[in-house]
Amino acid sequence: MKILLLGEYSRLHNSLKEGLMSLGHEITLAATGDSFKNFPVDISFEPKLTTKNWFFIFVKKVVFKLTNLNLEETEKGIRFYFLLPKFKNYDVVQLINSNAIETHPNWSKFLLLKVFSQNKNWILLVCGDETPVIDYYLEQKLKYSILTPLFEKQTDAKYFDYSLKYTQPKYRKLYDFLSQNVSQIISSDFDYKIPLDGLNIKNTFIQNPINTDIINYIEPKINEKVIIFLGVNKKNSIKKGIPFFEKALEIIQQKYTSKVEIKITENIPYQEYIQLYNQAHIVLDMVYAYDQGYNALEAMAKGKVVFTGAEKEFMEHYQLTERVCINALPDVDYLVQELSFLIENPEEISNISKRARAFIEKEHHYITIAQKYVDVWTKK
Repeated sequence: MKILLLGEYSRLHNSLKEGLMSLGHEITLAATGDSFKNFPVDISFEPKLTTKNWFFIFVKKVVFKLTNLNLEETEKGIRFYFLLPKFKNYDVVQLINSNAIETHPNWSKFLLLKVFSQNKNWILLVCGDETPVIDYYLEQKLKYSILTPLFEKQTDAKYFDYSLKYTQPKYRKLYDFLSQNVSQIISSDFDYKIPLDGLNIKNTFIQNPINTDIINYIEPKINEKVIIFLGVNKKNSIKKGIPFFEKALEIIQQKYTSKVEIKITENIPYQEYIQLYNQAHIVLDMVYAYDQGYNALEAMAKGKVVFTGAEKEFMEHYQLTERVCINALPDVDYLVQELSFLIENPEEISNISKRARAFIEKEHHYITIAQKYVDVWTKK
């Protein structure tokens, strides 16, 4: 099949592309590269004038202040429009989410109508912020979510503008348009499946694909110090519960000065990010999660002990009796306790490391997952 993957935020579509190509399909990935993360793409509609030219950056700020119009989104839409002739005659078009083009919602609808009119099968992937997901989180039926800091007034409400925009009428109309026109909605982990199921939205759950052929397992060798890594994306840090990790690390640093080495980075490109945590034994990923996101899964594939989502729903679904990662909770004392246990019992780091790699190979292998996507796409 000839397949167009539209949008990229986490490397999910890149890994899926690699799996599909191994199965003999022809794949095109079109996206912006997602800002500083700079994910690889085949066709780019990355905004350049409004992000790299000082004059247009200044104009963008002035226009936004005066009119609330985001010229960076405008540029993405214009660049995508001129690429439309390249998006023809695909058997499948899959969107990473309803805002895959990252332009103004009414423009997105216009552009997607053009794309749909010249292709066959249209799929919507839910693997991050999305209208029904945010709707469900706002109902506060889960014990926690990325919106918990908003409910607890941990920070200014403006911090959540990106997530909450999906509840605005214009974004809701875009999602409704897509949900009514795609043939399938696919959810990628329990943080999205649970809300969709809770709102009775039909969806197919397919795990994130991880290319274990290019991710080497690194056996944890602990000499003098346990190395702990925390990679911070400032834009999402509070939603992920990073302050809990930061406070826990302050205590751990004082408690185990001679036994730990702590590495913290902020807003670095994806390739640099993964290189920096290669030497770590423990990776701190996310607190407010029920399941593992993409970064956590890749770290687990490398054999890291990852603090991330691993709630009861996750453990039961995969019928796990032993931990393949550490279920992180919004509780500093709990995080300190779990980190302390690992530092004082380094053999457990080795045990979890091996189980993590085996779990990824069994449940997230990119070719197996790619075939699951093909099965859903071709289902009558």
